[in-house]
Amino acid sequence: MSNPVPSLESSTSATPTPATRWARRVTNRLGEHPELLPLILLIVVVALFWSVNPSYLSGLNLSGMFAFIPELGLIALGMTLLLTAGQFDLSVGAVFGFCPLIVFILANNDAVPLPAAIAVGLLLGAGIGLVNGLLVVKGGITSFLVTLSTQLIVSGTALYVSSGFSQSTLNTRSSVQTLLVGTIQVGGVTIYAGLIWFIALAIVLAYALNRTRFGNWIMATGGNVDAAKARGIRTDRVTISLFVLTALLASFAGTISDIRVGAAYPNAGTGYELETIAMAVVGGTSLFGGSGTIGGTVLGAILLRSIRNGVILVGVPGLAYNIFVGGIILVAMLLQSGLRRARFTSKGGRA
Repeated sequence: MSNPVPSLESSTSATPTPATRWARRVTNRLGEHPELLPLILLIVVVALFWSVNPSYLSGLNLSGMFAFIPELGLIALGMTLLLTAGQFDLSVGAVFGFCPLIVFILANNDAVPLPAAIAVGLLLGAGIGLVNGLLVVKGGITSFLVTLSTQLIVSGTALYVSSGFSQSTLNTRSSVQTLLVGTIQVGGVTIYAGLIWFIALAIVLAYALNRTRFGNWIMATGGNVDAAKARGIRTDRVTISLFVLTALLASFAGTISDIRVGAAYPNAGTGYELETIAMAVVGGTSLFGGSGTIGGTVLGAILLRSIRNGVILVGVPGLAYNIFVGGIILVAMLLQSGLRRARFTSKGGRA
C-alpha cells in the first residue's frame, strides 16, 4: 500500500513563510494592545500635517488643541466604560449643554454661589444618568431608545428654560474657575487645568478598569450578561453606576468648556455623543461590549482633535472638513475590526 502524498496546500500551510509569521506576530500584538493602532495613526497624522504646515507643532497651535481635548475626552472616558459593559449613551451631548446652563442661570441670578451651583449641575447630570440606567435595566428598554429619548427631552428643556439664549459665565468670580480652567505655561505651550483633570481621571479610570474587581465586573457584564449574573455579579448595579458616571463626566466637561469660552449655550454639545463613541472605538474599545481600553480612548481623543485641527490648518474648506474627519474615523474603525478578526482567525477562532 502506497503512502499518501501530502498536498502542496497542506505542506505550505504547515510551514508558514517568515513574512507570514512576522505578519501574524504584528497582528497578534496589535490585537492584544489595541491602543497601538491609534498611536501609530497619531504619529502618521502629526507627521503629515507638520510636513504640510510646520506651524502645526507651534506652541500657539498646540495650546489650542490641548484646550479642546478635555471637552470631548472626559465624556469619552465614561463612554468607554459604558461601551465595555455593552451599553452606550446618546444623551451626553445634551447633558453637556444643559447642566452647565442651569449652573450659570442659578449663579447669575444670585440663587446660590458658583461652587454650590456647580455642585447642583453635577448632581443634575448624575440624576439624568440614573434615570437612563433605571429605564434600561428595570424598564427593559434598549439604551439606544432610552438615551435617544432623554437626549430630546434634555436638549428641549435647555432651549425652553433659556428661551434659546446663552448665559454668560463671566458674571461671577470664584477660585473654582481657576481650579477648572486655570493655565500654566510649559515651554511656550499653554496647558489648561481641564487637560490635567482629563489626564488624572483617565489614570484613575484605567486603574479601575484593569486592576479592580469592579473593572472585571464591567467586562463580564459586557461580555456575557447572563454568565455574569450566574457568577453573582450585580450587573444591574454595574450598568446603572456607569450611566451615572458617564452623565456626570458630561456635565463636568460642559462646565469646564463653558467657563473657558465665557458663555453657556443651550445647544452646546450637539453631536458630541457620536464623536465620543468614535473616540472610544477608534481607541480599541469594542462596540459590542466585553473589551475596552482607557489608554486607547485617550489616544483616540488626541487623534481626532489633531485631525480636526490639522485639516483646518492645511486649508481644507470649513464646509468639507467633516467629510475628511469622518473618512479617517471610518478607516480607523475598519482597521480595528480587521485586526480583531485577523487575531481570532490566527488563533483558530471565528471572526
